[in-house]
Amino acid sequence: MTQSYKIRVEGVSKIFGRDPKAAMAQVRAGMGKDDLLRQTDHVLGLHDINLNIHAGETFVIMGLSGSGKSTLIRHFNRLIEPTAGRIVVDGVDVLTLDDRALRAFRRKKISMVFQKFALLPHKTVMENVIYGLLVDGMAPAPARAKGAEQIGLVGLSGFENHYPGQLSGGMQQRVGLARALATDAEILLMDEAFSALDPLIRHDMQMQLREIQARLHKTIVFITHDLDEALLLGDHIAILKDGVLRQVGTGPEILMAPADDYVARFVRDVNRARSVTCGALAVAGVAQGEAVLDAAAPLESAFAALAAADVPIAVQDGNGQFAGVLTRQAVFQALSRQ
Repeated sequence: MTQSYKIRVEGVSKIFGRDPKAAMAQVRAGMGKDDLLRQTDHVLGLHDINLNIHAGETFVIMGLSGSGKSTLIRHFNRLIEPTAGRIVVDGVDVLTLDDRALRAFRRKKISMVFQKFALLPHKTVMENVIYGLLVDGMAPAPARAKGAEQIGLVGLSGFENHYPGQLSGGMQQRVGLARALATDAEILLMDEAFSALDPLIRHDMQMQLREIQARLHKTIVFITHDLDEALLLGDHIAILKDGVLRQVGTGPEILMAPADDYVARFVRDVNRARSVTCGALAVAGVAQGEAVLDAAAPLESAFAALAAADVPIAVQDGNGQFAGVLTRQAVFQALSRQ
């Protein structure tokens, strides 16, 4: 049976310049990014991107500056039109939507949280959160009730009548998140949403996003240049370089089996003991001893049990079901790849 996905990105390419279609033909003939810029004065933003995103997952797209990650996410709601390819959401090609249908799609299906907050400084927290609801025709009373619910969800109850200028950066970003959640959109696009925050506040926002996602099960597409953030948040991670997709996989898959030298360099300094889970290394076998490990826990949580006895240790999933065994040898092999 064919796998059903919430979002499918099919062969998306984007070229910036006067005649992108002609430049696209040259790219398809084998011309690279540097030659394209030098010979035609066109910029290759993305080349033949293919992605499948499940409903309810947090899908992280990451890469360094200039990799094309922010360009890609803006294709999902057609803030940028591709030079070639399709974006399919719930079976509908977004590129076929007329202006009216596209506006409805942006209001109801997909919402966005920006890096720079994009709050209206002359409006209160509540007014910012419910602004889209009022524009969409919702009556003020139910809009305020909906706004209060989302403000509470992001931990800002009591700040409804404050203005953005009276809030810290982290609090302002929470307002932006509440505004996006208020629309009840099924898909949440987050473009480097936490990168402007101080490290401690950023970590707080990351953990809050995980808590909210555990309750709401939105489909989240999250853009970042930070690998630690990607590993913390992402169910799947896509790595871009110069507009080209280099690898897609879970965090442990990318850490343990990088697709090429670029990805290997990218993940080289990651603390695998903290980023790879016990479940990722669990294999079929017979457990010995009484110790039991959580499949979702990081490898470092298994060190004490592995040090106490060199035997296969039981690993169980979140439902309490046996998921395999973890061995000292498997852990050593995984960590020795750093």
